[in-house]
Amino acid sequence: QVQLAESGGGLVQAGGSLRLSCAASGSIDSYYRLAWLRQAPGKEREVVGYFMWSTGEITYADSLKGRFTISRDSAKNTVYLQMNSLKPEDTAIYSCAVARRYGDFFIPRLYEYWGQGTQVTVSS
Repeated sequence: QVQLAESGGGLVQAGGSLRLSCAASGSIDSYYRLAWLRQAPGKEREVVGYFMWSTGEITYADSLKGRFTISRDSAKNTVYLQMNSLKPEDTAIYSCAVARRYGDFFIPRLYEYWGQGTQVTVSS
């Protein structure tokens, strides 16, 4: 079992920055992938980026590359999503999730363990 808890969401003006945290606990095997995902109102959930727990190799969605950065504090078992130059269209519920199986890690249904999500609202 893996437990995930996000924090750090809130209201920010366009052009601003926000850092989200995902605290992970439980049994996390080295081959697991942890992803940040988001779901905007009326849209499908999408994967922002993911990394392999053992190597820390990170892969980003092409559309978000450059503005969003994923990082990890191994000592705290916490993963961060730094979001810069935020736009109103970045408004969404942001979640972290873990996949145990191998597959297309940009497909949200691959992920089995989820946090509760945190709301990010970007005002224009």
